[in-house]
Amino acid sequence: MEDAPSVLVLGIGNLLWADEGFGIRAVEEFNRLYETPDNVRVMDGGTQGIYLVQHIRETDILVVFDAVDYGLPPATIKVVEDDEVPAFLGVKKVSLHQTGFQEVLAMAAMMGDYPRRLLLVGVQPEELEDYGGSLRPAVRDRIVPAVGIAVDWLARQGVMVGRRAEPLAEDETLASREMRIGLYESGRPRSDEACRIGDARILQGGGFRAPENYESEIDRLLRSRGGQG
Repeated sequence: MEDAPSVLVLGIGNLLWADEGFGIRAVEEFNRLYETPDNVRVMDGGTQGIYLVQHIRETDILVVFDAVDYGLPPATIKVVEDDEVPAFLGVKKVSLHQTGFQEVLAMAAMMGDYPRRLLLVGVQPEELEDYGGSLRPAVRDRIVPAVGIAVDWLARQGVMVGRRAEPLAEDETLASREMRIGLYESGRPRSDEACRIGDARILQGGGFRAPENYESEIDRLLRSRGGQG
């Protein structure tokens, strides 16, 4: 009898930057609602980047939840499969973890251990520049549909997951205690209590202006430092 395929259901992203946390919240919901057979692993990949490579190398079927800037209307779900996935992860970088995950896939391919099937369930973020913020309501409403898409796709691959008779309690989550969604939401200060886009002491009065091109500004500063020899 042929061995069952190794399946990994993975969420990647950063809970601290608003809709960037979509992938993590989606994989948490998958884990909360569904039981999986022994050949299926469910993982919060966070921003681990290349540290995920061994997990990818051990995987035959990979499902990834993520926030991806497709240039579509906010909260739009887009599903991409197989060889197209790396290209869509890099269509427009949302954060450092996406470049890292592209590298993970490339490293797995170079080592000859690339998944034979790959699904990306991505959502277009509405807001990212909100440190300490949570998912915007429209993006949060896409979690359950995204999980349903993954479950249906897995079924078409012959991988059956069963809905739990009782969803897991919040303290039985993949996340650390501090990042459980209920605690995170209830303990977070309002945006009028804590500036999430920068220090108000610096920004007030309009005296601060960010460089138009950070890379050019860094190059200019390095050249000026080199000239001080």
